[in-house]
Amino acid sequence: MVGKQPGLNLPASCLQTLHMRNWSSLLTAMRLLNTILVYRRLIFIILTPLLLLPLPLIIQTKEAECAYTLFVIAIFWITEALPLPITALLPGLMFPLFGIMPSKDVASAYFKDFHLLLIGVICLATSIEKWNLHKRIALRMVMMVGVNPAWLTLGFMISTAFLSMWLSNTSTAAMVMPIVEAVAQQIISAEAEIEATQMTNFSGPTNHGLEIDGIKFQYSHKDDSCSEKNDLKEKDTPVSGYSNDARKMSGKMESEKNSEGGRYRTRRDHMMCKLMCLSITYSSTIGGLTTITGTSTNLIFAEHFNLRYPECQCINFGSWFLLSFPVAIVLLILTWIWLQWFFLGFNLKEMFKCGKTKTVKEQACANVIKEEYHKLGPMRFQEIVTLILFIIMALLWFSRDPGFVPGWSSLFSQYSGFATDSTVALSIGILFFLIPAKKLTKTAPNGEIIAFDYSPLITWKEFQSFMPWDITILVGGGFALADGCEQSGLSLWIGQQLKPLGSLPTWLIILISSLLVTSLTEVVSNPATITLLLPILAPLAEAIHVNPLYILIPSTLSTSFAFLLPISNPPNAIIFSYGHLKVIDMVKAGLGVNIVGVAVVMLGIFTWMVPMFDLHTYPSWAPEITNHTLP
Repeated sequence: MVGKQPGLNLPASCLQTLHMRNWSSLLTAMRLLNTILVYRRLIFIILTPLLLLPLPLIIQTKEAECAYTLFVIAIFWITEALPLPITALLPGLMFPLFGIMPSKDVASAYFKDFHLLLIGVICLATSIEKWNLHKRIALRMVMMVGVNPAWLTLGFMISTAFLSMWLSNTSTAAMVMPIVEAVAQQIISAEAEIEATQMTNFSGPTNHGLEIDGIKFQYSHKDDSCSEKNDLKEKDTPVSGYSNDARKMSGKMESEKNSEGGRYRTRRDHMMCKLMCLSITYSSTIGGLTTITGTSTNLIFAEHFNLRYPECQCINFGSWFLLSFPVAIVLLILTWIWLQWFFLGFNLKEMFKCGKTKTVKEQACANVIKEEYHKLGPMRFQEIVTLILFIIMALLWFSRDPGFVPGWSSLFSQYSGFATDSTVALSIGILFFLIPAKKLTKTAPNGEIIAFDYSPLITWKEFQSFMPWDITILVGGGFALADGCEQSGLSLWIGQQLKPLGSLPTWLIILISSLLVTSLTEVVSNPATITLLLPILAPLAEAIHVNPLYILIPSTLSTSFAFLLPISNPPNAIIFSYGHLKVIDMVKAGLGVNIVGVAVVMLGIFTWMVPMFDLHTYPSWAPEITNHTLP
């Protein structure tokens, strides 16, 4: 009995009970884990403020309480645990509870001059898209540059960038991509026609199945043309009349087809589709850099800057266009060169050939573009009126206060600073609701058709469907957060802590801040990134006694450089959904564009932007930071 080990000869019923208990415990653990996974977002939302709560409890100052609010909002923005607009409403809840700002002051931050500007711009964008003016502009620009693949890509990039100056980047990409997809498939089909013709030269019979001019393409990113290409692939079987060269060529093309999984005839076709897709998303982003209204990050910067430095009066539509337009032009050309080299290589002889007849695929490409343009018909009255209002709005923006000559705002010198870019946008925007677009008719009891009312260029429902209310609330939350940082003294405290950075060269500080912003914006939405960093970067510039524009302009421009991932911005997600790209393709190509973008911004900030804003001098409109002990 001494050497006997207990538990070795347990009855079968006990072993069964033990196994059942272990299995029950495992099931309970799995259910618990599944519950945690299901409600992980809720758990994260609850735990985040609780884990950060020691900050205001231990350091009982207004700066710590504002920092606590800032950290909670920043984490929720980065992780998107809550919808971005809902997170943006948290200052309205937390600032009054901490005694940082009264509720009425926080609420007033959620509607600023920026929102009036946005309303006017959305009125214009709604009318442009409703009457297909954007499509006409895009197709016309592409027809002007020619149908050579390299120049065709540049034409799409120029038209996309131009549209993105006035429309949102997302709507521009969504509008242009179906046209690009149809053109790309037309080029592939034209090459299939050439291959089929070459094959019939050896085999004898002619394949009448491919009618290039008769092919109709729908605006879809599905494999609409796959069945045609697969049928062609099955029919291209070698016959005894082939030469050795023909056999080698056929075998090479067949292996390339197999390598692409049957969707593309050759690897070059696949590369061309990748090139065209990425050119659209990148050019939509680059075009948005050019105007204050081109992207929400520019609008957020302009409003934040003008609120923080009201005496500056140097950031308006005209000045922003002059500083950013060269950046956009250089970046657009370099991006085109980079993408062309990365995917297809550069054949200068082919690109710059003159006086030669078009190839079959170039002619087919030109045909589909012309066909789509002719479908639009002649310009209608509504398009003409929209175009005229568009031109008037742009001219009024440029001429309000151009800087080198007195603008029309000087006519109201007794009310200096009262009229802004939002005044122009709102004035033109209201006209879209007033100008008649067409008559509304009804049939009378006697059968006669009579007019009883008219429909304006846009209606309120159409405007509402285009208005980005989420961005409106998000920007308002950013303004409220910035006001809270100022009222609590957190901005001043941050500036004091960042003063040691003044020992670094200015160019290095700008480069670090630009790279930091560019990296962060890949995983955080652009508006959230700029809203989060502006209250930090502005005090940094003041603390090291550098013109705030020296740091804020490069950082604002770099915020738009979200080129690496499908989730980085909506245009990336749109082109990724067409199925031509893998994530690694976007990362490789986007990394080059990111580097080029930061380099171009650095070039601009040390060359043509310096005399525009006297960047080497600390301005009188910026506050003087003095050393003192904070409470």
